Amino acid sequence: MGSSFGNLFRIHTYGESHGKALGVVIDGCPAGLSIDESFIQSELDRRKPGQSKITTQRKEADEFEIVSGVFEGKSTGTPISIIIRNGDQRSKDYSHIANKFRPSHADYTFHAKYGIRDYRGGGRSSARETVARVAAGAVAKLLLQHYGISCQAYVSQVGKLKLEKPYQELDLSEAENNIVRCPDPQTAEAMIELIDQTRKERDTIGGIVTGVIKGTPAGLGEPVFDKLHAELGKAMLSINAVKGFEYGSGFDGIQMKGSEHNDAFYQAEDQVKTRTNLSGGIQGGISNGEDIYFNVAFKPVATIMQDQESINEAGETVTVSGKGRHDPCVVPRAVPIVEAMSALVIADYLLISRSNRL
Repeated sequence: MGSSFGNLFRIHTYGESHGKALGVVIDGCPAGLSIDESFIQSELDRRKPGQSKITTQRKEADEFEIVSGVFEGKSTGTPISIIIRNGDQRSKDYSHIANKFRPSHADYTFHAKYGIRDYRGGGRSSARETVARVAAGAVAKLLLQHYGISCQAYVSQVGKLKLEKPYQELDLSEAENNIVRCPDPQTAEAMIELIDQTRKERDTIGGIVTGVIKGTPAGLGEPVFDKLHAELGKAMLSINAVKGFEYGSGFDGIQMKGSEHNDAFYQAEDQVKTRTNLSGGIQGGISNGEDIYFNVAFKPVATIMQDQESINEAGETVTVSGKGRHDPCVVPRAVPIVEAMSALVIADYLLISRSNRL
């Protein structure tokens, strides 16, 4: 139940951080879609660990295998199963916390819910689970490309260091030209320095990933409870370490008056457009054809290379020492995850829209 996402374009993920493999089953992908395996691998490469000095040094190739649902390079309309095998587990790095609850981790809550937990890297609660989402999201992106829809994301803030330029003034393709995935070179350099300094201090830091979806047609969304922005929010809040989601004007919109915030409509040839887009491309829970843009806030990674006080399963006070290989800041590797979850939502609602009317 908790490992499935979507309605018509539906995924089910499985696997643990230190298990044999992780994977995803994609159900509902239309038949005849060209499955570009090199593109899927390139998306996984963007998320994989060990990319740079500001990410975890765990080395995983994240090579995948499609075991069903694709024949002669095209989807068959049956479930697509993708598997990614683990290769660089160091489970012994976690033996010291086998019965301890790490601060701000899911150790205690998993123990409280199930009475058993895989302490190796957090098991199912590990961000390694997101490799399956990115694989599925790559397939969703291929479907959206067919309709001229793109899902892009970039790092817009690390700690208090914020990129002030709006996305319209940026070349979002520039985000892949630096290790922090910020499309502004000067800001990117400062972000990298901040993350690296935090790493040297044996600490972690949070940040914001901004997502931009372009080319979405008007009419996607399912009122009342399955509004498009609500589903996007659910998708983003399901990602590890996410603490907040806002779209359009977001929380800043409360400082404005209605006369300032309203997006005026106008006719542009055969299209209805808005002169401003503070609504973030969604009104009444339905896309209006403008760009959809949003921010996703990520907390500092919970594992720090410092001693912390906690308790064990017996309720005794203990010291938890940070060991293993961890990201000092999650946002650079979170960019493809945000894109993947965006693509999954839009692909799902695109298929639903095709069944809404004659």
